[in-house]
Amino acid sequence: MDITEDRKATIKVLNNLIETSKDGEAGFKVCAEDVKRPDLKTLFLDRAQQCAQAAAELQRVVLQLGGDPEESTSVGGDLHRRWVDLKALVTGKDEEAVLNECERGEDVAKKHYAEALEKPLPAEIRTLVQRQYDGVLRNHDQIKALRNAARANS
Repeated sequence: MDITEDRKATIKVLNNLIETSKDGEAGFKVCAEDVKRPDLKTLFLDRAQQCAQAAAELQRVVLQLGGDPEESTSVGGDLHRRWVDLKALVTGKDEEAVLNECERGEDVAKKHYAEALEKPLPAEIRTLVQRQYDGVLRNHDQIKALRNAARANS
């Protein structure tokens, strides 16, 4: 593979992660709307902001590589959010259901970041992706712990 092909492959990986981050941002905003507890609302809005920052960071790298950065969420993310809205109508938007959906979204993000790290990425980009992946793992574990606590209280 020549440099151009390597660069195209890297841009494709980063654009997938941009979509993933934008999905997370949108998903956390939906979850923030659906919860009543102020601490969870704040947590979800903070997570949405972190996802937006991650997407912006990745978009800058794609531009530096000469690519066109992804600007939107994925079709799958849009479908997931609609499913969350439908499920919330059915379940009455209880805390555990919302946290379940947040965890499901974080599972998808974990998978996408893990797949990206399996690709041959330049060292500085690999470091960036690994740092963001570490944040996804922390988010997932925190959401899971909150979900487990909500389940124990229900």
